[in-house]
Amino acid sequence: MQAIQLRGVWKSFKVYRNRAPGLKDRVLFWGQEKCELFWALKDISLDIPKGRTVGIIGRNGSGKSTLLKVISGILHPNRGHVKVNGRVSTLLELGAGFHPDFTGRENIYLNASTFGLTSKEIRERLQDIIDFSELGEFIDNPVRSYSSGMYVRLGFSVAVHTDPEILLVDEVLAVGDRPFQEKCLDRIRRLQHEGKTIVLVSHSTDQVRQLCDEAVWLDQGQMKMHGPVDRVASEYERCA
Repeated sequence: MQAIQLRGVWKSFKVYRNRAPGLKDRVLFWGQEKCELFWALKDISLDIPKGRTVGIIGRNGSGKSTLLKVISGILHPNRGHVKVNGRVSTLLELGAGFHPDFTGRENIYLNASTFGLTSKEIRERLQDIIDFSELGEFIDNPVRSYSSGMYVRLGFSVAVHTDPEILLVDEVLAVGDRPFQEKCLDRIRRLQHEGKTIVLVSHSTDQVRQLCDEAVWLDQGQMKMHGPVDRVASEYERCA
């Protein structure tokens, strides 16, 4: 059974050239700004079977994060179709889904509810989430005071305690101290043993080799290669 299916997916963004700098110029030249389309994804077709761990590699700007956002439903493709079978939990950007003026504890409720958990389910898992994050007394501080490492601790802890069938992770494991990174990797391995589907974006081919069954190499929005992780990672390193 396929956990994720993409068929002919294209995604573009508008890029404005010669944007008017001031309000007066914006009013005077309204509708005259030149707009170009930047195609972040170009004709992506991909099947990810249930229970597989897939690494997405490629240079900056190759479309890796855009692909995860399309899979998660945050972005919708201009063309093509995306089908996802199972509850999705995402860890895409630092602070995504967090309200900066809410405490860490309040943001657990906010963030976990977006993953489909009820208030009762969140209360039952609240202490486990706090303990895993290791934030201690900081859990009752506003998250705007958090460091990037603290954001990752909280975000990852919420994501892995929502019983995801599909986990999408975007490069955030590169942030934070080494012991917590290892703790996150151990939890990912546990999810793998439980048969979860994981899609992981990373600039580290060593990390992709360590965790993934297969890899997808994106280049300028196109899928350049897809296959066994060692073969794809080696070819990417050779050409990089």
